Amino acid sequence: MRIFLAPFAALAFLCSFAIPHSKRVSTPSVDDSTILNYSLTLEYLQRAFYREGFSSFTHQDFVRLGFEDPFYSNLQHIYQDDQDHITFLAQALQAASIPQTQELNYTFPYSDIESWVALAGVLESISASAYLGAAPSLIDKDYLTASNSILSTKARHASYLRAALSESPFPNAFETPLPFVSTYSFRKVREGRSSITFSNAFQTATNLGINETAPVFAVFLSGLMMIPVQARLTANGRDYKIDTIPDGVLGQSYVLLSSNEDGRDEDVVAGPAVLEVSNAVCKSLVGGVRADDDDDDGVGLS
Repeated sequence: MRIFLAPFAALAFLCSFAIPHSKRVSTPSVDDSTILNYSLTLEYLQRAFYREGFSSFTHQDFVRLGFEDPFYSNLQHIYQDDQDHITFLAQALQAASIPQTQELNYTFPYSDIESWVALAGVLESISASAYLGAAPSLIDKDYLTASNSILSTKARHASYLRAALSESPFPNAFETPLPFVSTYSFRKVREGRSSITFSNAFQTATNLGINETAPVFAVFLSGLMMIPVQARLTANGRDYKIDTIPDGVLGQSYVLLSSNEDGRDEDVVAGPAVLEVSNAVCKSLVGGVRADDDDDDGVGLS
């Protein structure tokens, strides 16, 4: 059964997995002001997401669907945490005389409470990964301490929501650091049997100067591991594919298509995308990814 997944347009501020890279890009120089504003953008997005959810669904709506008390009040607590993070980051930027990024308009892809809660879990996990990925670039130790404090709170939010979704609250011994690029979607496949297809990626690769004989890799980021798997060009001459998700990919993880095993920003053809993997099931949270439960099909990125 082949599924095509739509990108999470709400995360368009982070680079795009669904939108292919049309030219080589250099890793941008990053300083504390960039990271503080990056963090503020994450918080703006999450605050807008919860605010919209609370305006769309009532306490009783959640209870009727089995999300019993104190789930709704805990969601409100998460929302307040995000507001507190915004206040803190805005004050830090103001104190340092750093111009603040402005809040954007967001479109969130959910249709009901279940999909809204699922997206909440994705956003919290992505946020934790984003804070972790940004931490090594912080120079000011006070900023680093504050960022790690927010990261810890994000991880608790993510664990709480994962448990509410009947997912393991702590699937991996290590959180996965996420670079400054990302977008996402959602699908179940079987770990160890699921292929991944990067749909129409060869055209993108040729735009980047990659020919049909050059090696291209699906690079998985899971916990502190980076696992490259060489992809093959499919018979249709348009897609790249790997046949199985490698061992060691657990929890909310990421995959990108790259011309280099290290998955450097300047070598990325498409990605990253998000995979939710347990020992039994993988949900692909990937922008433009195709996923399958059958033995002969798999997850695809389009």
